[in-house]
Amino acid sequence: MGEFDSIWVNVHAATMAEHGVIKNACIGLRDRKIAWVGPEKDLPHRNAPIRDGGGRLITPALIDCHTHMVYGGTRADEFEQRLQGASYADIARAGGGILSTVRATRAAPEDDLFASASARMKSLLREGVTTFEIKSGYGLDLETERKMLRVATRLRDDLGLRIRRTFLGAHALPREYAGRSDDYIDEICNVMLPALHADGLVDAVDAFCENIGFSPAQTERIFKTAKKLGLPMKLHAEQLSNQGGAALAARYGALSADHLEYIDEAGVKAMAQAGTVAVLLPAAFYTLQETMRPPIDLFRRHGVPMAIATDHNPGTAPALSLVLMLNMACTLFGLTPDEALKGITVNAARALGLQDICGTIEKGKAADLALWDVNEPRDLCYRIGGNPCAGVIVNGAFFPPPTGP
Repeated sequence: MGEFDSIWVNVHAATMAEHGVIKNACIGLRDRKIAWVGPEKDLPHRNAPIRDGGGRLITPALIDCHTHMVYGGTRADEFEQRLQGASYADIARAGGGILSTVRATRAAPEDDLFASASARMKSLLREGVTTFEIKSGYGLDLETERKMLRVATRLRDDLGLRIRRTFLGAHALPREYAGRSDDYIDEICNVMLPALHADGLVDAVDAFCENIGFSPAQTERIFKTAKKLGLPMKLHAEQLSNQGGAALAARYGALSADHLEYIDEAGVKAMAQAGTVAVLLPAAFYTLQETMRPPIDLFRRHGVPMAIATDHNPGTAPALSLVLMLNMACTLFGLTPDEALKGITVNAARALGLQDICGTIEKGKAADLALWDVNEPRDLCYRIGGNPCAGVIVNGAFFPPPTGP
């Protein structure tokens, strides 16, 4: 056993792996990876700088596997409209919703988009999040989609975080294609996606398969294009109605299907067979005052892994706390604390195709960890508000929480 770069002692490790919680644990880091984890009494040597965790809980750093982090403007007006009785679909059909953000994002300079998204991501980083998915989809034309994905790339490089960039051109139908949705799908498949892939800006492909979005047939055309380009797929599915999108996603081996309030058992079985992750988004459920819960018991019965994300976006989920999502997933959807914690670590990694890189405290995984001022893992799900994160380890380097105002 070679020397470690650093050794963390006096921690209780919630590994999110087969080891479960290791009391009085020790974690050796080397070359930005976890080189050893186990009880401190079994540590093979101490030939490295020692970091004392102060008896705190340590977990894998958190993973926000579904966000729309880059956008212009705000939609606080729509929040007020919904309080007065307007539905998400009503607002969308009236030209608001996603198209409102499209107008603001098209008009925003790239540097402004970068600055606003960076501030949001730093807030989540202070809460232990080091891996993100960022979707495009507020451009709906080649140049603005390219601008958004360039911003996501800049965020990755500037912040030094793990970011997966997802092309979501099929998020809504832009005004210039009103009444010509198939023509817009042609534009996505023949022009936008190939060009952005050639630019090296796309890690995965997504679509909004819904009665106010795109049909399963249109979604499948995008999936076929993604498959030809060798890109993994994800899907917004069964959020407002059952369109069979989850089963379609499973048929194409999609990494995840997300939302899923209206999925049926056939869709759940298809996801189970394909290994497609169910990404649950409680903030959108809460904001839209939805009453149809995702079928958690069906996911359990058929062994579908469940992930949780903020779905951060300006319209339906302006959420900037992944820890709060733990509580919401438990209270609104009925997940156990263990299921919820796996949902923002190991299963979130699977939803991004990163399960071999991060999401658990195991030898060979990335040295991305979070320290918490709590006694038990379930305490992270129990509390509402506040930030219990006592520091974040990113690629082996420790970043304490900021002090002062």
